[in-house]
Amino acid sequence: MQDVKSARLFCGVDEVGRGPLAGPVVAAAVMLDPEQPIAGLADSKTLSPPRREHLAELIQAQALAWSLGRAEVAEIDQHNILQATLLAMQRAVLTLSLTPDQVLVDGNRVPALPYPAQAIVGGDGSEPCIAAASIIAKVARDQEMVAADAMYPGYGFAQHKGYPTRQHLTALDQLGVTPLHRRSFRPVAARLTCGA
Repeated sequence: MQDVKSARLFCGVDEVGRGPLAGPVVAAAVMLDPEQPIAGLADSKTLSPPRREHLAELIQAQALAWSLGRAEVAEIDQHNILQATLLAMQRAVLTLSLTPDQVLVDGNRVPALPYPAQAIVGGDGSEPCIAAASIIAKVARDQEMVAADAMYPGYGFAQHKGYPTRQHLTALDQLGVTPLHRRSFRPVAARLTCGA
């Protein structure tokens, strides 16, 4: 990791939303300010919603730069979730207001980028800039799914955020498939085949 640590401007990248049956995949890219460290950064999945939201506000206020990227449901269905995830990550990095010297990506794949990039498995638990990206992406996507709950009442999007919970699968059986659902995902495709 010596080569990474010697870089002047790091960008952390992470995504949220690979597993849900509905909604976009959202990625964030964050360049933290070394002069303004933020205490308590961690993998977004380990933080309570109020803590995530508080940290997201701090990150947005104090980071050198941050950006969101996304891949829509149609892109997920067209390309597959892995390619859509890489596309969302690429979009997040390329819309940053600053140019990073080094990009650190959570996971084992890196998107096509014009900058040096390194994949780090478990990076959201070990690299503060990746943890910050995971928090920003999670808060943004959760807010979007809460808004979707009002557009499509009865599915429980505000609770499960599109993940395949029992409540969500039951709603799919009873109410059918919405435009938010990923038709390439097996539980949704099966219900389309059955005429849901």
